[in-house]
Amino acid sequence: MYNRSLRGSKKPLLTEDGSMTLFSAEFNEPYHSDRDGALNESLQKHIYPAFQIKSKQKTLTILDICFGLGYNSFATLYYIKKENLSSKVHIISPEFDKGLIESLADFEYPKEFDFLKNIIAELSQNSYYQDEQFTIEILIGDAREVLPRLNRRFDIIYQDAFSPANNPLLWTREYFATLASLIKKDGVLTTYSIAASVRMALDESGFKLFIYKGKKIRESMIASPSMLQELKFIDMELKKERNPTARSMRDKEYL
Repeated sequence: MYNRSLRGSKKPLLTEDGSMTLFSAEFNEPYHSDRDGALNESLQKHIYPAFQIKSKQKTLTILDICFGLGYNSFATLYYIKKENLSSKVHIISPEFDKGLIESLADFEYPKEFDFLKNIIAELSQNSYYQDEQFTIEILIGDAREVLPRLNRRFDIIYQDAFSPANNPLLWTREYFATLASLIKKDGVLTTYSIAASVRMALDESGFKLFIYKGKKIRESMIASPSMLQELKFIDMELKKERNPTARSMRDKEYL
């Protein structure tokens, strides 16, 4: 269902917070919300909610789906440095656009990422970076093929693929069942999508769901195999009663 002939066709796009993203012709949408802002979206919908729960953990394994321009991974390192956290972090991220990864060193990132230039350059060349505190591995390939081969469980999953409308195979019930097998019992999954089909797929895969509201930004969602305190729980049984026609997306509809 992907169109390789369009994969290299991308245009730079300035977002509301002043940070740059790209518009993908293949998926007919930008990598980040131009309204929410590329950097702001990463921080408000992924890093802040995840670290609200995990900031005291000394070692963290993070699954970043998909790497794209790397905003979620780089914003993670930015947040850890800014907050002077000692957490050791290992980020693994599938990404099927090898050409995009090779171009990262030339992309115009926000000034907040200036201290990451050597890391970005090394990832651009080798898809890998490691120092005493941070390890980042970009696994080149389709996420649906890469994920079943992973032999570890994750504390945090950033579910940040292109939208369900344009990249449905990374939002189906079967896909979320794979993520459920990769997340730790007390792990957290963050996502910008609060669509009914996404809620249903996560619920059917054993996740409990919670609304997260960042500052001056649209609501996003946190999911976990466990109950999370001090977050607004989404009662899916009540939701299903009120909307009996809602259903999750299934692989068979798109394969």
